[in-house]
Amino acid sequence: MVRATVLIRANCLSRGNSGVSPVVVERLLDLLRHDVLPVVPERGSVGAGGDLVPLCYIASVLTGSGRVRFRGGVREASEVFGELGLEPLVPEAKDGLAVINGASFSSAFAVLATVAAERLASVAALCTAMASEALLGNRGHFAAFVHDAKPHPGQLAGAELIARLLADSRLALPHSQVLDLNDPLDEAGFQHLRRSIQDRYSIRCAPHVIGVLIDTATWVTRWLSTEINSSNGNPLFDVAGGTVHSGGNFYGGHVVQAKDSLRTAVANIADLLDRQVELLVDEKFNNGLTPNLIVPAEQDSWEAGLHHGFKGMQLACSAVTAEALKGTNPASVFSRSTEAHNQDKVSMAPIAARDARTVIGLVEEVAAIRLLTACQALDLRGAELMASRTRAAHELIRARAPFVDTDRRMDADIAAVVDLIRSGALDELLTP
Repeated sequence: MVRATVLIRANCLSRGNSGVSPVVVERLLDLLRHDVLPVVPERGSVGAGGDLVPLCYIASVLTGSGRVRFRGGVREASEVFGELGLEPLVPEAKDGLAVINGASFSSAFAVLATVAAERLASVAALCTAMASEALLGNRGHFAAFVHDAKPHPGQLAGAELIARLLADSRLALPHSQVLDLNDPLDEAGFQHLRRSIQDRYSIRCAPHVIGVLIDTATWVTRWLSTEINSSNGNPLFDVAGGTVHSGGNFYGGHVVQAKDSLRTAVANIADLLDRQVELLVDEKFNNGLTPNLIVPAEQDSWEAGLHHGFKGMQLACSAVTAEALKGTNPASVFSRSTEAHNQDKVSMAPIAARDARTVIGLVEEVAAIRLLTACQALDLRGAELMASRTRAAHELIRARAPFVDTDRRMDADIAAVVDLIRSGALDELLTP
C-alpha cells in the first residue's frame, strides 16, 4: 500500500504543475528502488486537503526523519539513508506542501482494492459454475441468447465465463438435455419433474449480480486512472502562462464515490455466494446430497448423525457475509468540517478506500468457504463428472484443503483458500 502511495505521488508531482524541486520526485523513486517504506498509519485522515496526515509521514521520511521498513525491520530513516548514501531532502518553497496535498494515499488503497474486486468477480463465476454442477443444474441459464437480449457488458462477460467453465460438464447439463430427462407433458395437467428446469435465483441470476460488479469495476478503473495520472494538489503553477492557480484538485470526490459503489457491488457478491452455500448444505434444496454435506453413514452405525459436516461453515459464512453487508454504509455522505471550518467539506476518501479493502477481505473469506463447500459437495456427487476447468480448480483447492470426512476445525482450510484466491493461481482457469 505504501509503495503504491509513493509511486502515485511521484507520478502526480512529475507532471510539472506542482512547483516542486526535481529532487523531490527523485527521492520518492529512490524509496521504491531501495524498498525503503515509510511507516504510515492508516487512520487519521478525512481526505480534507488531500491525505494530509498519512502523506506527512512520507514527507517526513524524505527529510531523513521518521521510521521506515527496510530489509525486514523498522528503523530510523536517517540511519537507512546513511547506509544507502541518500541525502535527506532540504525542502524549498512548495516542496513540503506538494508532497502532502493530494489524494494519493486514498488512491493507493482504491487501486489495489479494485484489482482484488475484479478477481472476486471471476471467482464468483467459478463458484457459480461449481454450484451448478453440485446441484445438477441447468447450464442453459448461461446461454448467450439469454444475455444478448439484455446486453450489459458485465452480465455478458459473467455469463460467458460461467458457460465456458461448464462447457463439458456431465453434471450441469444443457437446457435440451434437462428437458429430455423429464417425461413429456402430453395431456397431463402437471407433473413432478425429475430434473429441475429453472434453478434458484442465486444460480440463475448470478451473471446479473456478477455483471454489476464487473461493470462497476470498469468505470471505477477509468475514474481512478484519471485520478492517479492527474495534477493532484494545490496550488498549481501554469509555467507557460506565468501564473499560479489556487483550487481544490486535492479533493478525492471521485475516489470516495468509486469506493462506496465498488464496496456495495462486492458485498452483493458475498450475499450471492452465501445463498449458494445454503443451497448446497440444506437437504431440502441440494438435490439428493447429504444434510450439511456429511459423509453418508449406515443407518445403524453409531456415527450416523454424529458429525455436523459443513453446518459450522454455513454459520461462519453467514456471519462474515453480514459483516460485509454492514460495511456498505457510504462514507461519502459523512463529511466532517475541520481546520476551523476552512476545510468545511471534505471527501472522506481514505475512509471509503480502507472500508473497501476491509469488505473485500471479508468477501474473499466468503468465497473461500463457498469454494470449500462446493468441493465437498462435488466429491459426494462425483468429481469425475465435473467439467475440465472446474475439475482443475477442484484439484487446486484439494491440494490445500482435504475432503472433510469427520468433524474438524477448518479455519486453516479457509485461510489456505483465501491465499489461493489472492495468489492469482485460479486466474489461468478463468481466462479464455
